[in-house]
Amino acid sequence: MTETVSFDSLGLAPELLKALTESGYTTPTPIQSQAIPVALAGGDLMAGAQTGTGKTAAFALPLLQKLLPLANNGASPAKHPIRALILTPTRELAIQVEESVKAYAKNTPLRSLVVYGGVDIKTQTPHLKSGVEILVATPGRLLDHIEQKTLQLNQVQMLVLDEADRMLDMGFMPDLKRILALLPKQRQTLMFSATFSNEIKKLADEFLTKPQLIEVARSNATNDNVTQKVYQVAQSDKEALLTQLLKAADAKQVIVFTKTKITASRLSRSLEREGIAADAIHGDKTQQERIKALDAFKAGTCTVLVATDVAARGLDISELPMVINYEIPSAPEDYVHRIGRTGRAGALGVAISFVSPEEDKYMVEIEKLIKRQITKEVIELERTSPRSRTSSHKPSHAAPSQEAATTKRILPKKKSTDPWFDKPYEAAISQKESTARPTSKSKTPVAALLGGLLRK
Repeated sequence: MTETVSFDSLGLAPELLKALTESGYTTPTPIQSQAIPVALAGGDLMAGAQTGTGKTAAFALPLLQKLLPLANNGASPAKHPIRALILTPTRELAIQVEESVKAYAKNTPLRSLVVYGGVDIKTQTPHLKSGVEILVATPGRLLDHIEQKTLQLNQVQMLVLDEADRMLDMGFMPDLKRILALLPKQRQTLMFSATFSNEIKKLADEFLTKPQLIEVARSNATNDNVTQKVYQVAQSDKEALLTQLLKAADAKQVIVFTKTKITASRLSRSLEREGIAADAIHGDKTQQERIKALDAFKAGTCTVLVATDVAARGLDISELPMVINYEIPSAPEDYVHRIGRTGRAGALGVAISFVSPEEDKYMVEIEKLIKRQITKEVIELERTSPRSRTSSHKPSHAAPSQEAATTKRILPKKKSTDPWFDKPYEAAISQKESTARPTSKSKTPVAALLGGLLRK
């Protein structure tokens, strides 16, 4: 049934349909065709779908549709109060969502803005004061603005929690409760995510009213468009294997995931030394550095983006061919989100995981979550270390180097050519005694450290 659904049949305004056509969208995805009518009807919604299936449009389009009657061209900020609030767990996702909202709303007077941490809050304040109907924010920065009284939430009609499970299990629950307390009781709340655990569903009961649950695919499933591979490799060989794969594949765009910021930085520098255009993106980078790296990656000037899980949520790279799990995440849900960066919108993708013996336990939990076994493979590693190159030399070439090494070892043992250093040790005595009595006939004991004993 969903195959015959069109955007025209969903009841969207001509301005929105025109923007969709101009963006190249023709047919709604399953999550869009099911979620948009429910959201337009005004009920609360919990929507779960595989990442990369169009969740942003599934909440942005009905949101814009419901706000259109209130849109106006007035210059006064009072005519543009915040009527819709979209919360996301990461800065990158917030930026991306607001870009989509702006694209869908380009033929309407509706205004949108994104606010997030990592940049000077003063640069965001003037835009807020000019008035916006749709605000996309990370929870922490939103609370900063609330404390500085640069915005008001008393006219919010719609609340969207994107990647809701991530916000709740990342410890955002206290922030969310503070924000929800400032919102009108009468509002519509939409929760969108790729995964919904039972614990998350219980927490959601606190701020959703009789929500309708939509899951267009089995919860926590991975995309069938993604070919998953597991390479069994020692931890010490991972870097060499990664370099080998990247050079052999000649991939134009690859995201490599690590668990720590230190590993991400070190790995990107190592790849650069190997002649691979790489950059790192993680929590210690400033927002400007993260945006610069992401823009370079999208533009193709950077072919490998080494990232921690801060980039696993919300990064939308069109037709990203490959992701590599350099280190396996300890939370199995993060694996689903990581590999969801490829195989988006029907495209094919490859997800490769490097699994060391120490990480087997994490892989077991991942396979339980996604309910499928991934074939383990062993790939032959091309040894290019100095030790390997030396061992591959022929014996005839090795002999001279061994000879030279032996020569170097005995050189320090050659006798000095200075006779003063070569002569036997003699105790020092005064010059007067030396001339008066030959030292060869002396039988008196000598105290060497005191310069000799004087004869009485």
